[in-house]
Amino acid sequence: MSQSSLLEKLNWRYATKKMDPSKPVPQEKVDQIVEAIRMAPTSSGVQPFEVFVITNPDIRAQIRPVAWDQAQITDGSHLLVFAAWDNYTEERIDAVTSQLTQERGELPLMMDYYTKLKAAYLPRDPEVNYQHAARQAYIALGFALAAAAELKVDSTPMEGFDPAKVDEILGLRERGLRSVLLLPLGTRQDDADWLLPMKKVRKSRETLVTEIA
Repeated sequence: MSQSSLLEKLNWRYATKKMDPSKPVPQEKVDQIVEAIRMAPTSSGVQPFEVFVITNPDIRAQIRPVAWDQAQITDGSHLLVFAAWDNYTEERIDAVTSQLTQERGELPLMMDYYTKLKAAYLPRDPEVNYQHAARQAYIALGFALAAAAELKVDSTPMEGFDPAKVDEILGLRERGLRSVLLLPLGTRQDDADWLLPMKKVRKSRETLVTEIA
C-alpha cells in the first residue's frame, strides 16, 4: 500500500458513533485485524496482554451499561477487549523464552537478556508492571485501528468504561488479567451518525511536531 493510500484510509476512519446492527463485519476482516494485533511490537517481545473477541449478544449487553451505555458495544458485530497482565511473573516470562528457544534455537545472549529482564521486572510493584503491560496493549490498539481503516471497517476505541465491572463480567481477574481498552467493530450508519459529516480536526504539523536536526 502506498503512503498516500494509507493516509487516505486514516482520513476515512473516525470514532464511529452509530453502527448499523444489520451490517456485521465479515469474519475474514476481523481475523485480519486480530492478526495485526498479534503482529504488533511490544516491549522485549513479551506481548503481555490478551484480546477477547466477543460476538455473544448477552455478554455485550452486560458490558454496555458499565461502559457509559455506548451503543456501539451492542450495535457493532464484534467487541474486542484488550486485557493486560496484572503482573509480570517468572512463569509468564519463562513461557516467552521457551517459545523463542523452540522457534529460534538456543541463543545464550537471548537467555541472558531475559534473565536480566526478570531481575528488573519481578521485584517491582505489581501496579507498575500492570501499567507497563497496559501500555503495550495501547500499541496493539494502534495497529488494530490502522488495520481496520485499511479494510474499511468502522471502529471506536473506548476508555470510557468501568474496568472492574468488565473484569467481573469476563472473569479476568481469575486469569491474572485486567481490562484496558474496548474496541467495537461494525459498519457506520450513514444517515444516523452525527459525527460522520463533520470535518476531521487534528493539530497542525507545526503545532504537533518539533524537528531537531
